[in-house]
Amino acid sequence: MRRYGKHTDEDDIRSRPNRKGNRPRTNIRPKHEDAAEGMVLTVDRGRLTCLVEDRVVMAMKARELGRKAAVVGDRVALVGDLSGQKDTLARIVRIAERTSALRRTADDDDPFERVVVANADQLAIVTALADPEPRPRLIDRCLVAAFDGGLEPLLVLTKSDLAPPDELLELYGALDIPYVVTSREELENGTAVARVREQLDGRVTAFVGHSGVGKTTLVNALVPQDQRRSTGHVNAVTGRGRHTTTSALALPLPGGAGWVVDTPGVRSFGLNHVDPSRVIHAFPDLEPGTEGCPRACSHDEPDCALDAWVEEGHADPARLYSLRRLLATRERKEGD
Repeated sequence: MRRYGKHTDEDDIRSRPNRKGNRPRTNIRPKHEDAAEGMVLTVDRGRLTCLVEDRVVMAMKARELGRKAAVVGDRVALVGDLSGQKDTLARIVRIAERTSALRRTADDDDPFERVVVANADQLAIVTALADPEPRPRLIDRCLVAAFDGGLEPLLVLTKSDLAPPDELLELYGALDIPYVVTSREELENGTAVARVREQLDGRVTAFVGHSGVGKTTLVNALVPQDQRRSTGHVNAVTGRGRHTTTSALALPLPGGAGWVVDTPGVRSFGLNHVDPSRVIHAFPDLEPGTEGCPRACSHDEPDCALDAWVEEGHADPARLYSLRRLLATRERKEGD
């Protein structure tokens, strides 16, 4: 076996030829200090549409990001061709830390969570008061996902010309959630759109709801310059709506006063990813009462300190009932 000393000649060193003729691999990654900042508008089969300044740029995820995925709403850094011209492609090299994340799983037994929208300030839960009938358990699940992900909830109740909103509003009154009630006539004459806009200005709002509730119709009214989505109709046999939105899409409100994120209609909202202990953070009036709770308290058991806290008059009993109803959503089916 040939051994080399400290003072070897170049001719003594054997090197393996690079048959492919490309550069050898290295663990040193470029820093991309000149990368441009952008926002992901939509994702479609590995291609991400991003807004860079005032240009819409098509991009793909860089290999160095590994399995880390960018979703709608993500703030990203891009390099490459940023002209936005046809048949050009940029690369996403960094994904900024998220301020919030709306997550869901396919069902409560699914261990794989999916981030639907990143960096949204608000979650608008759109529910029809009739045709199709409201599903309170689905609303509860969306509320839990909003509280867990750092989004403020907003109830948008549609089709009030078909049924009154009083019963549903009473169910969520203790949660003190802002709401907007709309009718078909108000959507047509624009008065409903104006009321909804008051809740959206200056914010990034994700819209969620099961199919047929009028979610996409409302989004199209809010952003009239973008009619990419076609509205659907309720299935007369099943009472369920047909899916008309197939991927999440971020749309700027007129005048640059905020963003609307239209998401696909959902038939279920799994919460396998949610840690129930984080839901209590959405109830600041109840949270101090948990200091006397036993370790790993579910807040729905005989030794829970919240019962005494409420009995002493520190909080409204209806708030405790609402908390426990939300915490029980993982044990209930959405149609119950």
